[in-house]
Amino acid sequence: MATKGESIDMPDRLNEMDIGLLKAFEALMEERNVSHAAERLSITQPALSGRLTRLRRLFRDQLFVPVAGRGVVPTPRAEELGRRLPQLLSDLRDFVGHAPTFNPAESNREFVIAGYDNPAIMLGPDLVPALNRTAPNIRMTFVLPDPETMAQKLDQGDIDLVIGSPGMADEGLIARKLFTDRFVTAQRRHHPRGTHPISLDEFCRYEHVVVSNSGHGYAGSVDRSLDELGRSRRVSLSVQSYALAPAIIANSDHLCTLPGRFLRRFESTLDLFTPPLEMEAIELYALWHPRMKDDPAHQWFRHQVLDIAQG
Repeated sequence: MATKGESIDMPDRLNEMDIGLLKAFEALMEERNVSHAAERLSITQPALSGRLTRLRRLFRDQLFVPVAGRGVVPTPRAEELGRRLPQLLSDLRDFVGHAPTFNPAESNREFVIAGYDNPAIMLGPDLVPALNRTAPNIRMTFVLPDPETMAQKLDQGDIDLVIGSPGMADEGLIARKLFTDRFVTAQRRHHPRGTHPISLDEFCRYEHVVVSNSGHGYAGSVDRSLDELGRSRRVSLSVQSYALAPAIIANSDHLCTLPGRFLRRFESTLDLFTPPLEMEAIELYALWHPRMKDDPAHQWFRHQVLDIAQG
């Protein structure tokens, strides 16, 4: 057991060590000659003598003793240290030179995406099979974002990517645009309105479904655009889940205006139209914590997401 004095002394002695001293010790052990060791290290003999002085002070031993005509010979303490030095330097070289790699074909890593069901439906059906082809053993989780805990979960690595608006990058996240999308209006097949382009009057006359993330909203960006025209629509149903909206539309006479990339997933049961009003484009972003910027596995995963989104 270390004494009180040793426990205090060890950190101070460690602070005096550097790689240059270890390399000098290695050169002296192998060359047994100050001039040859200095040449090997590409430093002057006085510089090497200075390092040897520091080593002697650090280890409280002469370490290398000059012998006439024979250069220097190691002391028993130096011999002991010399036996341990190769493994220490090997570990340090590995520690400094180790480059992390990622092999998707062999990895069983889990990746977590936080996003509402709208982006999950837009990306998931294409992303999952693409990942399965190149990384059959990985696992992927989609979770709903919780604004109160999301920053902490990103800090801790519990969430890899957040799919959302660019405004979230204000929290210090790195953001990359996935795609730009336009709103599309949907109605069920064989809707009594017919399949001609929808007029503004028809748009305002029929009942609408809106998706509200809060779960109790009856207005959104569509209504703000209508306000600018001095018009309004009949919103009779609000749902919290994007996935629920197409099922309701397919079985009612309601209309629904949502991102086109989302609604095109349901074209087998819906007719899609350009809305009869000007609306701003939608931008969807992938966001991640700066701490994951250089992680090879995370780099691979976000490149997969970006490729799928932009392809």
